[in-house]
Amino acid sequence: MSATTPDLPGGTWTLGDTTVTRFGYGAMQLAGPWVMGPPKDHDAALAVLREAVDLGITHIDTAEAYGPRVVNELIREALHPYPEDLLIATKVGGRRDAEGGWPTARQPDELRQQIADNLETLGVDVLDLVHLRLGNAQGPVPEPIGAAFETLVDLQQQGVIRHLGVSNATGEQVAQAQRIAPIVSVQNMYNLAVRHDDALIDRLAAEGVAYVPFFPLGGFSPVQSDTLTAVATRLGSTPISVALAWLLRRSPNILLIAGTSSVAHLRENIAGAGLELSAADLDELHKIAG
Repeated sequence: MSATTPDLPGGTWTLGDTTVTRFGYGAMQLAGPWVMGPPKDHDAALAVLREAVDLGITHIDTAEAYGPRVVNELIREALHPYPEDLLIATKVGGRRDAEGGWPTARQPDELRQQIADNLETLGVDVLDLVHLRLGNAQGPVPEPIGAAFETLVDLQQQGVIRHLGVSNATGEQVAQAQRIAPIVSVQNMYNLAVRHDDALIDRLAAEGVAYVPFFPLGGFSPVQSDTLTAVATRLGSTPISVALAWLLRRSPNILLIAGTSSVAHLRENIAGAGLELSAADLDELHKIAG
């Protein structure tokens, strides 16, 4: 497989030693309902992954907890052996329980097992990028991260992880991680309506660190706003397109990982993220978060 559309919206960003497209793909939605079990349509899931790469996307986000195992195994089936320019980012620090919950799992032995599981299911000897997932399902929790992050640094020094990042983190936890070892990305919830990380994004941009918003469209509760709808209507577009385009305009270090299980929706997201927003549009959208 080779990229056929090199000019994706937003251009590129350098993650560590790898240049990736700012428009990436989040694979979480390829699992079954509530991110548990296999997809309804196995072949369609493989088709989305292959289409993403064929369209030029070089950044795919996943986690061993998606399924669990299911999404990583789909990525391996669809894309292995992986293109040289493809970066696959994964997450550790949590697991799934029988009820579909997301309990934390950040003890050193738990993290080492999760890294081993990711290596196995993705079919690689080295993981491109590993985010340490912090907090819990309700959001970030202000607590020390030293032992957990140092475990990943040790694994990086052993050669099974190339780059490190943190996810679901407070600004202080980002700083804690940076005092221990370099990070290349922060993955937090952020969108037009959830703007608590504005200052962090600006700091990271100045430092050359990527910011990867999860739930860029609001997640299980989509972003809804009369202002967003009005701007989209005026532009002859959709709220989803406007929200994605705004994120790419917000800061050059923002990398999108909007997810979908549909090839058609993937193409729509790419087209939508390339929407041109005027200064007046941006000013109007900026007010959504109050």
